[in-house]
Amino acid sequence: MRNLGKIFITILMLSLPLFSSVSAKLSPKIAYVGDVVTLSLKIDGEDIQKPTLIDVCGHNIIASGSSTSIEMIGSDYKKTYTLNYQFVAQKSCRVDPIEVVIDGKVEKTQPVELIVKKISQNANVDFYLQYHTSKKTLYVGESFDVTLTLRQKKDANVVDSKFIPSAFKGFWKKGESKPTREDDGRYLITKVVYTLAAQREGNLTIKPAQLQVASRVASRSWSPTFMPQVQWKSYFSNSLSLDVKPIPNGANIIGDLSIDAIADKTVVHPTEAVNVTLRISGKGNLEDIEGFKPYIDGVSVFDEKPQVGQNNWTQKLTFVSDTNFTIPSMSLKYFDTNMKQVREIATKPIVITVVGSKSKPKPLTIKTAEATQQQHATPQEQSSNDFSLFYVIVAFFVGVGMTLIIVMFPKKITKKEKKINPIKDEKLLLVKLLPFKDGDGDVGDIVSQLESNLYEGGSEKVDKKLVKELLKRYNIS
Repeated sequence: MRNLGKIFITILMLSLPLFSSVSAKLSPKIAYVGDVVTLSLKIDGEDIQKPTLIDVCGHNIIASGSSTSIEMIGSDYKKTYTLNYQFVAQKSCRVDPIEVVIDGKVEKTQPVELIVKKISQNANVDFYLQYHTSKKTLYVGESFDVTLTLRQKKDANVVDSKFIPSAFKGFWKKGESKPTREDDGRYLITKVVYTLAAQREGNLTIKPAQLQVASRVASRSWSPTFMPQVQWKSYFSNSLSLDVKPIPNGANIIGDLSIDAIADKTVVHPTEAVNVTLRISGKGNLEDIEGFKPYIDGVSVFDEKPQVGQNNWTQKLTFVSDTNFTIPSMSLKYFDTNMKQVREIATKPIVITVVGSKSKPKPLTIKTAEATQQQHATPQEQSSNDFSLFYVIVAFFVGVGMTLIIVMFPKKITKKEKKINPIKDEKLLLVKLLPFKDGDGDVGDIVSQLESNLYEGGSEKVDKKLVKELLKRYNIS
């Protein structure tokens, strides 16, 4: 009798889901990776509160819907709600009981199991995605290539498709090639190459890419027109695990790089701008390179924000001076991935000649008789020295005479030089005001406007009244 009681209780417990007000069902229960699975909740009752589901046992919900049916039982009727949640199967899991409020009471579904099998990558598969990496062990910031290959059967029944690439979390995406396609007779093969660089050290993973494919299937329900239906299926690539190491020897930049600097001209007039393009080329973490701004005494230097491309880094610099100057060598230290050591690369100095430069000539060094070593001269040498001395004395007195004439009659001897008005020449005005910008706010404002107009494409109107006042204030002509 005791055994019969246990059997009765067991049968009763197993049959409870059949008579429950709410039940859960998976379709299909056994799926392959990428299959779309539907979780259906069947709810009997008049007043229900639909549950809020974010995912189904770890799978994101991609679509949801509901339907209502009414069944007459004698003079009464029974209302049934069906809630459907679709997701892409990726792993086997257990759907835990789901709570639903029915007519003010909390009801629970029975747990259901989902079995997900892997698709064997063989010759019969319609779609196949695979990642391949050029490096599995690399340094932080080091560039490497990841190739994604998609193989599709030429006779595959495809209505629509959608490709979802990997997010590449933990990596910089430095470039992406255009897809290349080839036909091997049976398959259409598409390849895309991504250029990446790791952002941090450690074990980093590139998650699988996903391809969603819609194909036509026959309608399961009877219809006079027998309309075909569309069924979606997802295909996934493999994942990649990478070992990322810190850059050795305390370096911040890594790669295989070269550097050069090119000036648009090397001979200019006073206050004429010299534009220099600084370029760093090669593979590496170029985005971590800071801008350059060399200091040159007596020269105004203007720098623009560096521009970073896939395999190049460029920065524009402008130099303005009224005297000769040299743009110094600019260098960069980095860890060379080929030589496996820290290297330093540098540009060549650029000499700039300013025509009509106001730079002072170097003073002549005249050695006195006591500082020179006395030598005995022959009579012929003595005569030659006396003759040269005679011409030196004559040249001296001629020079003194010309100087006196120029001083006494300046208007008749010298041509009247055309004086440049600084107010009309913004470059000249900038050079004149630069020495006073740090101690005078008005000068600083005018200088900022001039720099913007000359070197940044600005079009600000300079206050001429204020400029005249500043020129007068500092006795600038």
